[in-house]
Amino acid sequence: MRVTAGHLGWADVIFVMEKRHADRLREKFAAAIAGKPVICLRIPDKFQFLDRILLDLLRERLRDHLGAEAL
Repeated sequence: MRVTAGHLGWADVIFVMEKRHADRLREKFAAAIAGKPVICLRIPDKFQFLDRILLDLLRERLRDHLGAEAL
């Protein structure tokens, strides 16, 4: 799925896996993300969908932002 301005419009916080993802969002959707925090999780975009290692990394990196009970 590709990100659209509509996806970003409802978000309070935006998480990305890599810095280049944040850069791309700032380029394409500056108005939609204005004033919203964009947090880079520093996870390489090299995993297959639902890869167990990716899921573990996401849980680990998101814990500080969402709390353990949310994961």
